[in-house]
Amino acid sequence: MWKLIKLEWKKNNIGKYVRNAVILAAILCLFMFVLAYLGIANDPDTGVPDAAPGNNTISAPIELFTSMSFLVFTSVMLSSFIVSAYKNKTMTLMFSYPIKRKKILVSQMLAVWIFNFAALVLTKLLLYGGILLGSCFMVSSFPLDYNMADLGFYIQLLVKSTVIVTMSFIALFIGIAMKSSKATIISSFLLIILTQANIGDLTMADNAVFPVILTFISAVFAFFSISGAETKDLM
Repeated sequence: MWKLIKLEWKKNNIGKYVRNAVILAAILCLFMFVLAYLGIANDPDTGVPDAAPGNNTISAPIELFTSMSFLVFTSVMLSSFIVSAYKNKTMTLMFSYPIKRKKILVSQMLAVWIFNFAALVLTKLLLYGGILLGSCFMVSSFPLDYNMADLGFYIQLLVKSTVIVTMSFIALFIGIAMKSSKATIISSFLLIILTQANIGDLTMADNAVFPVILTFISAVFAFFSISGAETKDLM
């Protein structure tokens, strides 16, 4: 399986995705630093951050923007690795190999999942570390509500990253079902609205049970994406 995953990275030129992930991380880091220390979110009349309910600490915008960015990023990669392969008929060649179709699809999905999970975790660590370092010299507009010396911080970071990256499998299933790369990417934006948006004081982002349910649903959609691959026709 690991050889197939590395083959997928090589075939899809993973270097360009590494470059794009680094650029994305740098943009997010710069934006969060400006948000925290240059007051771009402050109300001009009161001088305090004008944030939605529940988003008045620094971890909230970090989790929001990293989740949004990498959910879309992961969906774009899944679209390129899998949906486009179906559309361009390159999957026909791959399915002619003496390897089970399901194993090929799983290796493609894992190649994207592992890359984006690692990228998201490293990006979050960069953002949290950068904000913490900045607090040694400046005063943040948002209270720093995390402790990077606490093990619980890293457990929570890993769990949230797992949920976000896994959630992209829902978008993949929709893209395969509709035979459209665009549908995959559009679905990721709809998932962002569903999971991250606020309706008054109501939001799913801080619900403790919701991530568990969402991960289970995402796993089910991942299963549906590969089920029947041995017998169904290509797109």
